[in-house]
Amino acid sequence: MHRVVVTGLGIKSPAGNSPAEAFATVLAGKSAAAHLPALLEAGVPVTFGCQVPDFDPDVYFPKHRRRHLDRPTQLGIAAATDALADAGTPDAGRPAGPGTAGSGTAGSGTAGSGTVRCGTYVGTGGANIGLTADFGALPHDKLPVATVPMIMPNTTAARISIRHGLQGPCLTFSCACASGSIAIGEAAMAIRYGRIDRALAGGVDSMLNPFAIASFARISALSRRNDAPQEASRPFDRDRDGFVMAEGAAFLVLEREDLALMRGARIYGEVTGFATGADASHIVQPLEDGSVAARTMLAALADARLRPEDIGHVNAHATATTYNDRAEARAISACFPAGSPPVTATKGVTGHLLGAGGAVEAVFALLCADAGLVPPTANFTGGPDADAIDVVHAAPREIERLPVVSNSFGFGGHDATLVLSPR
Repeated sequence: MHRVVVTGLGIKSPAGNSPAEAFATVLAGKSAAAHLPALLEAGVPVTFGCQVPDFDPDVYFPKHRRRHLDRPTQLGIAAATDALADAGTPDAGRPAGPGTAGSGTAGSGTAGSGTVRCGTYVGTGGANIGLTADFGALPHDKLPVATVPMIMPNTTAARISIRHGLQGPCLTFSCACASGSIAIGEAAMAIRYGRIDRALAGGVDSMLNPFAIASFARISALSRRNDAPQEASRPFDRDRDGFVMAEGAAFLVLEREDLALMRGARIYGEVTGFATGADASHIVQPLEDGSVAARTMLAALADARLRPEDIGHVNAHATATTYNDRAEARAISACFPAGSPPVTATKGVTGHLLGAGGAVEAVFALLCADAGLVPPTANFTGGPDADAIDVVHAAPREIERLPVVSNSFGFGGHDATLVLSPR
């Protein structure tokens, strides 16, 4: 089996458009939520969200290409492109030189034959749902010729693969809010067991459109704090009333450790454990006791060959919904019976990025573990559901450089846990 290291990071999030910028924002603990003109104009019940600021598509796409790429696809391609560049593999689609383990990819072949097999693993909860809703309102004879390739759920993965010539597996995972974590975990498993040598893995979602906002509002999933958007995302807090919708994308370049060392790559950390499970209970509510989530966390620790006491902190899924946060707090307590490690919930800053959330939080988790800092949970003032866990708030907390658990739980009962370790 191969060890799996992270050699590149790319992020487009409400906290910022680079890993350094986004990390500084979550350490500051200030919410990115704000009113959005499109939601105000549409008159939907919730008029705010967390948008990616200052994203310039001209940096990544010529204008004639952009008309066939909707917002989530643009964000996903941009984050993936940044991750490859950060890893020092901008030519990832070209064969490596003879006898080298360079940055090429191929659907077949091995590192020893001069090619590196690179896969594309993308998680998304809503895919191109906003575009589908817009197109559905058009007369049939006014639909764009490119409608089908624009609304396919696998569009972002396919576009990334085509842009960078990644001829290994090109897979899309749709597991609601656990999608990004599952994409990363499955990519790591493929590398670990020798099916591929490198992967571009992460998640993307952008559903800050009236259709999606109104739909989530109908099931009372969203905070209704239209009078105070920046106070709306309140993970684990006694006064939480729902999550804040957000958009974004994040990708990690995962690589066989020996190949990364051979080419002198910078290594951010290692994917040491992964597990996933299903509550098999309710379509939108987690099991109240958090038992499956706890088992998933313990399975990920076992996969990493670590004990609960080896963990430095937990990046919680913590959406700021009543049932999710309560179940996760119980799961963390069950997983760490001797006492909770420090817990952070970065959705207090970024809002809920849905299928992209696990990937964005994996970036934060790696940077936190490396820096020995745990970000504060924005808007947390306390509450009975959090009494049994150690929620970091008010200011960042210094910790030892230790492995981190990153949780992602989604509608449908999807549970996923990654264990990420600093180098």
